[in-house]
Amino acid sequence: MKSKYVTLVSALLISVATFAQKDQIKAAEKALKGGNTQEAITILQGAESLISNAPDAEKAQYYFIKGNAYLDLANKKMEEGKNLSLAAKSYQDLLAAEKASGKSKYSTQATASIIEIKGKLINSAIADTKADKTIEGAGKLYDAYMLDKKDTINLYYAASTYVNGKDYITALKLYEELKTLNYSGKGTSYLATSKLTGQEDLYNTAKERDLAIKLGTHEKPKTEVIPSKRGEIYKNIALILVDQGKKDEAKKAISDARKANPEDVSLTLAEANLYLETKDFETYKKLVAEVLEKSPNDVNLIFNLGVLSANAKNAVEAEKYYKRVMEIDPNYVNAYINLAALKLEDEKVIIDEMNKLGNSEKDMKRYAVLKTKRENLFKSTIPYLQKAHELDPTNIDVAKTLLNVYSALEMPEYKALKVKVKEMEAATKK
Repeated sequence: MKSKYVTLVSALLISVATFAQKDQIKAAEKALKGGNTQEAITILQGAESLISNAPDAEKAQYYFIKGNAYLDLANKKMEEGKNLSLAAKSYQDLLAAEKASGKSKYSTQATASIIEIKGKLINSAIADTKADKTIEGAGKLYDAYMLDKKDTINLYYAASTYVNGKDYITALKLYEELKTLNYSGKGTSYLATSKLTGQEDLYNTAKERDLAIKLGTHEKPKTEVIPSKRGEIYKNIALILVDQGKKDEAKKAISDARKANPEDVSLTLAEANLYLETKDFETYKKLVAEVLEKSPNDVNLIFNLGVLSANAKNAVEAEKYYKRVMEIDPNYVNAYINLAALKLEDEKVIIDEMNKLGNSEKDMKRYAVLKTKRENLFKSTIPYLQKAHELDPTNIDVAKTLLNVYSALEMPEYKALKVKVKEMEAATKK
């Protein structure tokens, strides 16, 4: 009799606990509907220790209310990033509970909320990076990826943002995950300009884009090839490893990547960059030659070779690559900008020498020679700066650089460009 009595008491305790958690869930739901979100969360936290033993249907209801409560706080901008993540976790627990039960009372709403949260996380991450809260933004991008692992672009953006925030340890972890997934990012963008906003909108397919054109809401359809990001991913893995003093691991990482993706030229370029960083110039030159052999007219690759050469302080090679880009694509604006910048780097050497000169006859003669040399340097940049300004008239840095050149040479074009630069500056302050 005694053992039966104990069993009966245990059953009674479980029953009482079940009723208690049901009451708590109902109380939390009522508080949430009444606008008392924080109260609802407090009530749910009180039931948390009991929920693991609850039936799946009750678990689903618990997680649904919990997700709604945290999402409500996030929508009110109260610790937005943290509460968005907590809401997403609750909805994911809900989906797991309903999958286990074979019922889907809340799953449709939860899935819609997860999509909403994903968008909010991405927008919040963009706002964070603009506000110099880079690490917070990177974390939100990673949370967005965790909500939808099929959308691997968010994992790539999270890794890149961690690099920008100088959290190389976390960035390396995410890049390794991208490497495991063999992520490429290669694809096609389908764009069209909205007649209402004047901005370019992105479409998933050409069919969707063409329908918007047909309906008359958009114009100027454009299709852009998105190049593989493997080169950048492996380059960053290698550079982080080099920064950690693991040069051999870095070289192996790039080498393995190339073996796995022999047709991906961007990986050869990344390997060239690695050997440039480690000052192995002979291997660098060999790899550059290999890149050019595979893609002799790929302007993006040739431009990148120009950048690599400029970083290696090989101005002659860099100029050759930039001019080759201009030959292939006369509208490749960055080639003009970089070549002008490359030439202007020599001005500092001239100015430093001019500043060291005295007032002797010999020094004055040398000063005149250097002054002419500086003027000729400026003149050599004008065609490239003018072309860059023509191709990208909204680029204020190009306009200001050209303005400074006109001023130094006392050219009549200075006045008109000065007015335009002031207008551009005023527009950026609005």
